[in-house]
Formats: sequence, structure tokens, C-alpha cells
Amino acid sequence: MKPEKSLTIGIDIDGTVTEPSSIVPLMNESFGKQLRYEDCIDYNLATVYGISDEVFADWLDKHGERLYDNAPVHGAADRVLRQWYKRHKLVYISAREARHLDVTANWFSRYQIPYHHMDLIGSHDKLAAARKWQVDLFLEDRLENALQLADALCIPVFLFDTPYNQGTLPRLVHRVTSWEQVDALVERLALEKANA
Repeated sequence: MKPEKSLTIGIDIDGTVTEPSSIVPLMNESFGKQLRYEDCIDYNLATVYGISDEVFADWLDKHGERLYDNAPVHGAADRVLRQWYKRHKLVYISAREARHLDVTANWFSRYQIPYHHMDLIGSHDKLAAARKWQVDLFLEDRLENALQLADALCIPVFLFDTPYNQGTLPRLVHRVTSWEQVDALVERLALEKANA
């Protein structure tokens, strides 16, 4: 009989599994700007690029598939996630729309990144999905999501450090700078759960 998975890990995709800076060159190309990733100090890229939310939504509608297909892997995400897959339940919860399931699944396959479930919810509000999957912790790059999930679910959230998510963090939200760092923290949590 197979042992139960140790932890159920909720994982955002864009800016967490994919390189957070990958959208910037495509936005620069489309809007004739020369911004650097470090200039993106607001999660809302419409604000950063001086365009309306509607223009950004239209841009993402047209370029989303290309963006998702070409995004590089964020650091050692692929290696760490392959290790976790053997021990933990990996549930990807993303604001991507369900129509992007094929391009997303193909990208995961290309980089040999495993998953147990992929939930493309088409919204930044991940609370209902995180509850549905009963996640023990969450990996995220959007500050508002991290704060909401930690507060509502009383779970640890690991927030990947980016220019757009700076600010004071509550006790359950931990700023991380690499997948190796997250790996060590998750393994410590798994050990604590096993010994509880």
C-alpha cells in the first residue's frame, strides 16, 4: 500500500514556477517601452506601463498563450518539484484561464515538471480553490494573495521575493529568494507534521 502524501502544497504558476521577469520583454515589445524587471514595483502591470486595465486585459487575451509557452522556469523549480512529487501532493492553482490548460500542460511536460492537479481558476482570488484542495501551505508571488491565504486559512505562505511584492509580512507569510530555500523550509514543515 502506498503511503499518504506528506503535505498538500498549493502552488501558483506565473512568477512562482515561471521566471517572474519573463513578461517584461513581451510587454516592452508591445508597448514600445524599455522598462526593466526591477522597475515593476506594482503587481498591476497596467499601472507600471501607464495603460488601462482594459488594455492590459486585451493584451493578455491576445498574447497570453505566447507568454505562457515561452516563459522560462524559475530557478531550480523543476528539480525541486520533481523531488516533491514523490512525497507531497502538488496542486497548481493559477489565475490563468481554463482555456490555457493545453499550453500550460504542454509547458509542464516540456520541462518535466510533475503535478497531481492543475486548477486554472481565471481569477486572482485563490481562496476557494485552496480550501477545496485543503492545502497545507502555499507558494505565491502576489502579496495580496499571500496575505489573504495566510489570514483566512492560517497556513504558511512562501512569498517569492520580487520588486512588486515588497511590504511588511505577517507571521505566516515568509519571504523567500530561491527554490532551494523553499525546499529546505517545506522539508522542515513535513518533518514537523510527521512528528506531530
